[in-house]
Amino acid sequence: MISRRQLRIKALSALYAYNRKEWTDLASAEQELVLSISKSYDLFYFVLLLLIELSDVAREKVLLSRQKKMPSADDLNPNIRFAENRVIDQLRKNDQLRRYCAPSPSLWTKKNKITNFSTLTKYLNSLGLTWSASPEVPKIIFNQLVEWETYKEYMLSADNSYKSDMKFVKDIVTDFLPACDELDNALEELSVYWNDDLPSVVIMLKNTLGRFHSNDSGADVTFPPLFTNEDDEKYVKTLLFKSILNADVNTAMIDRNTTNWEVERIALMDKLVMQLAVTEIIEFPEVPVKVTLNEYIEISKNYCTAKSSTFINGILDKIVREMRENGSFSKTGRGLVGEPGINS
Repeated sequence: MISRRQLRIKALSALYAYNRKEWTDLASAEQELVLSISKSYDLFYFVLLLLIELSDVAREKVLLSRQKKMPSADDLNPNIRFAENRVIDQLRKNDQLRRYCAPSPSLWTKKNKITNFSTLTKYLNSLGLTWSASPEVPKIIFNQLVEWETYKEYMLSADNSYKSDMKFVKDIVTDFLPACDELDNALEELSVYWNDDLPSVVIMLKNTLGRFHSNDSGADVTFPPLFTNEDDEKYVKTLLFKSILNADVNTAMIDRNTTNWEVERIALMDKLVMQLAVTEIIEFPEVPVKVTLNEYIEISKNYCTAKSSTFINGILDKIVREMRENGSFSKTGRGLVGEPGINS
């Protein structure tokens, strides 16, 4: 479920922490990496819970309006389209969502202590996922939602169908929530691991919502696992480990190909992006060089300085040319696409 782009970003984050001496050994770096990736998966479920919370706020408002001492006609017959959204009702009934978010107090006892990432992960898992610690956030977000033009159109639409319900939920996920400053601020406060995860999680959510259909209750709909396959987990761990272990060699290679610019003067994040790119080219023969270069150039646009992508692109081109000349890497299968002398 986690995309290769996001795995590269997670590896970059862990490598940055390692270079800033936040972690001093490979075991700690691995634990940080795994925890960071698992928190992305938590965010996926957390946003699904938010959809339910928003609908619950709508239900509460409907109930309160009907309990007024002198209710108006609108109070007695409120618009319940969103409160009773069929797709969100399926999420309420989903077994996997309920099990994943449920607290597991048995995982943590008074004898347990938080001493490392492993015990921290264990403690966090014991709490489960819930918005109960920030009950005001869904209410604030709902108040912003009702002012959204798409919401108003949905509530007044003559098309009261499952299809329209699904479209609106997808609109919330892809358009409303990513632009919601209140959600962004809440996620930043709730977890340092969620600062940059929402865009990738949105893609995961949109694809997952497509698994629901009008003819089922939603209870048995399953969500994709954290890793699509074992190769992804092996890929991201190898990418981080080899980047750390071969840092001196890769740095020397970067230095040789940097004209009139000492490697010590290169911004740390620029250097780490290039180290990861070189590592991926060497360690993963099935990944085309062009794919690797394009991925890390795009990542540099978001995580480095404004001019970094052009700088990194130029240096990596020289490094690839050098590695091809001395046979530092070989590609196989799909990785041969774009290689000189190979018909793509």
